[in-house]
Amino acid sequence: MSSTPLEALGTVQPRDGQMALSWLGQAGFAFRAGDVTGLIDPFLSPYEGRRYDATLDPASCRDLDVVLCTHEHVDHLDADAVPAIAHASPMAVFGVPTPIVDMVTEAGVEPDRVVGLQPDETFELGSLEVRAVPAMHGVTMDDAYGFGRELSDGLVRFLGYVLSSAGTTVYHAGDTIRFDGMAELLAAFEVDAALLPINGRDEERHARGIVGNLSEREAARLATDIGAALLVPMHYDLFTGNLGDPAELFRATDGPEPPIPVTVPLRDRTFLVTGSR
Repeated sequence: MSSTPLEALGTVQPRDGQMALSWLGQAGFAFRAGDVTGLIDPFLSPYEGRRYDATLDPASCRDLDVVLCTHEHVDHLDADAVPAIAHASPMAVFGVPTPIVDMVTEAGVEPDRVVGLQPDETFELGSLEVRAVPAMHGVTMDDAYGFGRELSDGLVRFLGYVLSSAGTTVYHAGDTIRFDGMAELLAAFEVDAALLPINGRDEERHARGIVGNLSEREAARLATDIGAALLVPMHYDLFTGNLGDPAELFRATDGPEPPIPVTVPLRDRTFLVTGSR
C-alpha cells in the first residue's frame, strides 16, 4: 500500500540546516522543519474543475503542529477539509490572516487554536519561526490588485509566510503579484527557497473573474532580485483555465546573468531544501 505524502514526509529526518517539503499540488505544501510538521494552503477536498484529486485525505492529517493558510480562496483555505484536519491533529495551530480568523472558527476550529497574523508578526513552534509578509491579490476583480485593506478595516487580507528553522529559510508567497518594496523586504530574509506562483494573469482571465499572480518571467525576476538560492514554482497545474508553464522558468532564467536554480517538484514527493547562508 502506498504511503500518503505526510507518511512519506515523516520518514525523512531533516538535518540541521535542512527543511523537508512535499508539494501537494497548486499552492499546497507539507513540510517538516526540525521537530515541527505542518501544511501550507492544503486544498484537499473534491471540487468542480480540478484536473486531479488530492491524494491526501484530510482525516489522515495526523500529528500536525501547524496549518498555515495565506488567504480565503478555496484552493488556499479549504473550509470543507479544515474540520477533519483539526480533528485528526487536535494540537495543531492554524495560522491565517487576521481578517479571516472567523472563517476558520466558523469551519469548526476552536478559537484558541487559531492565530491571526499581520505583516511582520511572528509566532514560534519548537524550532520553527513563522513570519507573515504581505501579498498583493484580491478576493474578486473588484478589489484586485491590493492588500485587501478596504475589505478588512485597514488590515492586510492576503499573506505570504517566511519559515525559518535551524539556518534554513523558505518563503511561500501565497497568491501575489510584485509590489513596491517587495524585493527589498524579502531580500533581508536570505531566502533559501522561494515558492512562487507562476500562473500569471491576463484580460481573458480577468473577464472570467480570476485574480491572477506572477507570471513565469515575473517569478524568475523576483526570485533573482531577492537573492533566493532556489526557485520552486507552484499554482500552475490544477485548473485548466488558469495554468502556467514551468518550462517558461528555464527560458526566463537563461540570460546573461547567473541563472537562479529552479526545482520543479513531483507532486506528493519529498524534497529537501538546504540552508546556503
